[in-house]
Amino acid sequence: MWVKLCCLLLYFLALFVLARVFEAVAWYESGFLATQLVDPVALSFRKLRTILECRGLGHSGLPEKKDVRELVEKSGDLMEGELYSALKEEEASESVSSTNFSGEMHFYELVEDTKDGIWLVQVIANDRSPLVGKVHWEKMVKKVSRFGIRTGTFNCSSDPRYCRRRGWLKSTLIMSVPQTSTSKGKVMLKEYSGRKIEVEHIFKWITAHAASRIKTIYNSEHLKEEWNKSDQYRVKIYLFANLDQPPAFFSALSVKFTGRVEFIFVNVENWDNKSYMAEIGIYKTPSYILRTPEGIYRYGNNTGEFISLRAMDSFLRSLQPEVNDLFVLSLVLVNLMAWMDLFITQGATIKRFVVLISTLGTYNSLLIISWLPVLGFLQLPYLDSFYEYSLKLFRYSNTTTLASWVRADWMFYSSHPALFLSTYLGHGLLIDYFEKKRRRNNNTDEVNANNLEWLSSLWDWYTSYLFHPIASFQHFPFDSDWDEDPDLFLERLAFPDLWLHPLIPTDYIKNLPMWRFKCLGVHSDEEVLETFPESESDSDSESKEVFSSDKEVSEDDEPSTFHGCSEGGRRCGVETCPRANKCHHEPCEAKARPYGSCGSVGDLEPDWSAWPSEMLHCTECVVCLENFASGCLLMGLPCGHVFHQNCIVMWLAGGRHCCPVCRWASYKKKQPYTHPQPLSSDPPS
Repeated sequence: MWVKLCCLLLYFLALFVLARVFEAVAWYESGFLATQLVDPVALSFRKLRTILECRGLGHSGLPEKKDVRELVEKSGDLMEGELYSALKEEEASESVSSTNFSGEMHFYELVEDTKDGIWLVQVIANDRSPLVGKVHWEKMVKKVSRFGIRTGTFNCSSDPRYCRRRGWLKSTLIMSVPQTSTSKGKVMLKEYSGRKIEVEHIFKWITAHAASRIKTIYNSEHLKEEWNKSDQYRVKIYLFANLDQPPAFFSALSVKFTGRVEFIFVNVENWDNKSYMAEIGIYKTPSYILRTPEGIYRYGNNTGEFISLRAMDSFLRSLQPEVNDLFVLSLVLVNLMAWMDLFITQGATIKRFVVLISTLGTYNSLLIISWLPVLGFLQLPYLDSFYEYSLKLFRYSNTTTLASWVRADWMFYSSHPALFLSTYLGHGLLIDYFEKKRRRNNNTDEVNANNLEWLSSLWDWYTSYLFHPIASFQHFPFDSDWDEDPDLFLERLAFPDLWLHPLIPTDYIKNLPMWRFKCLGVHSDEEVLETFPESESDSDSESKEVFSSDKEVSEDDEPSTFHGCSEGGRRCGVETCPRANKCHHEPCEAKARPYGSCGSVGDLEPDWSAWPSEMLHCTECVVCLENFASGCLLMGLPCGHVFHQNCIVMWLAGGRHCCPVCRWASYKKKQPYTHPQPLSSDPPS
């Protein structure tokens, strides 16, 4: 997780540096920066009209270029970045979708129950033509969508009863605007009553109703009273301008930030005395002033602070965010971080996507689960001071120059999604290259694994955990309530060589007991070599005796042959050797011991105290058929039989998960061995 977080931070740093490079290139080629002011006199009539349309100011009655230029100057300073964005938005001929309402409930859910937006709905009465034609309606939809106004069409033929109840007997236009200045307040519906069915007249009607919600100040006394008043709004934004009404983007933002930010329009058109404006630090108009408990902030002086809906919306969201804004931001960051797994994971392509899907599900689930207590925590009434301090921190941090650069970069990359995705892909490919190089230096085999090999290993892992969960999730030794091993029972039912052998993970091997074989006595090299022939002859004679006695026991008691080694009354039996089809009937003491070996009979006595208590005493490994040498590494199985560590690991890793002697499952604990109780010699009474 921390690796992906570091990769994401490096990506954001690369985006920041790349944006500065783009600014330098633009300045080198054109000689201006995005924050550089533009003289409206040098612009054409078409560009001036484009700026007015983006700001939401009507210009239908202004045929002269001089009048249009003055209106642009009255609404605010124009920057190169705003001009570029406005022209790019005009060139983009994207069709804006409009909602078709299916009935009363659909209309109520989207329009009347929406408290923080403006709706423009065209109502088409039964057997009537629409009030606005198709061509003009498409222009209207495109015009008002710039300011976040949503549009829709309600055909009364789908729900005539609701239209009669509403009084919609003829085709008309309906506008939905929040009625109060509180968040989630009531919504009022206004009907268009104008005679001229033109786009500009309808737009003036919309902006007039939206501007009526904004508090307007016409004299300095009212301004002084409002400036010094303390109310529920902690953040206020003032527009000082010589206009009849505020721009449409300003009115649309007042609806969007209802209950969070108060919008105030100061009309200085007929002011003779502007001394109080100078007292509070307002020396020129138009000016956008943000008033907070921390002080005054002049909007438009930093990078990316344009006079447009999108720029001011991102600015206010960073100062006064909602919980939903923070949740969406965390959701985007978490998913960007999770997608880094596609490049960090090495190996097969299918493996990358499987890991990616798993990471996306895990991260998003954890995000939602972690947000639930946070939402409950914020509802507590004792956290008002904590909430205020958090907002104060946001206001302090987001009014800095660095924050303005980040907002400008966010608007730039969000308006160029192809550039954002290509840089993310390039960053991921670089991560993939360095990660692959690092793993190759570490000799990791998974780098060269193909899709088929990885799918095979994934299936093996899945079936292993599906059929043998006890051996995988519990450490050996463990206690089981089953008297019989269910896996061993299934293996007994399977027909040999026709059914697939059950797949068992080998992680239990590392939990098997291991120790070194030691001897009690220590002899010199010469003594060992001198006594070796005698020991060999004695062992041969003893081997014959043990062979004959074992053979008799085997023929009388069991159909299988055994050879055994006993120590202190304990006996370990050996079935037919797994490495050959014939039976070996030599006792482990009878084998010729190489240099350094010791047994229960002979020159050196094994140190049985070093053995685990549940292990059977023996001096020979039945896998390699060699005696245990002093200092060799031994490993025991749950059944109690002991082998060379290398021999039994190779045996188990080959898929034979049972004891070579008794066939007990090597991952299943067996009840500890108990010595048989001797029979009582007392005669029965």
